[in-house]
Amino acid sequence: MPCLSIILDLDGTLLDTLHDLAETCNEVLLYNRFATHPIGSYKTFVGDGLQMLIRKITPVGTEEKVVQQCCTLFTKLYTQNWMRNSCPYDGINDMLAALQKNGVNLAILSNKPHEFTKLFVDKFFPKRQFTVVYGQRDGFPKKPDPTVALEIAAQFGTRPQDTLFVGDSGVDIKTGKAAGMKTAGVSWGFRSVRELTENNADIIVHNPLELQQYVLFST
Repeated sequence: MPCLSIILDLDGTLLDTLHDLAETCNEVLLYNRFATHPIGSYKTFVGDGLQMLIRKITPVGTEEKVVQQCCTLFTKLYTQNWMRNSCPYDGINDMLAALQKNGVNLAILSNKPHEFTKLFVDKFFPKRQFTVVYGQRDGFPKKPDPTVALEIAAQFGTRPQDTLFVGDSGVDIKTGKAAGMKTAGVSWGFRSVRELTENNADIIVHNPLELQQYVLFST
């Protein structure tokens, strides 16, 4: 039967945010007189939440106090930088409109801090009816823990097996698998198709239309 509900990752799945994330991180590193990283390297740094991102980009052995200071500085700078280059991937808005028209429940679950997740959704998808939008929140486990994904399915009133979890990384696929959901990996995001297949994504899609057709017509 067609998927009744779909939970989508944000960065690398709906939005190309890499450039602004990388530039902000490099500003943080320069402020602390640490070496910076090429923008492309951030494809493997992001996806596990802000604190893990900072730990990955700072030198090995960086004190926890400094890590936390970098997180605070990142938040301040990203508030100014987040909209410079970020935008939806081609075809995303058409796909969301079609899913919405066909009554598919839509949700977003991201490891991006919750306040930024909400900000991005309000800016880039003001006409889309996402029933639930969650970023990383204090007191809630982040992906790949399935707790929040299962909470979303419960809010939908949908069985996990009738829910599709969509993302661009192994973390997303692990989340969906742990929740007992179908999983779709998108090839246009930050991570490689190999990472998605190694984590046993049920399907790999190469453009938003392909994902739309899978959601509406899979059996």
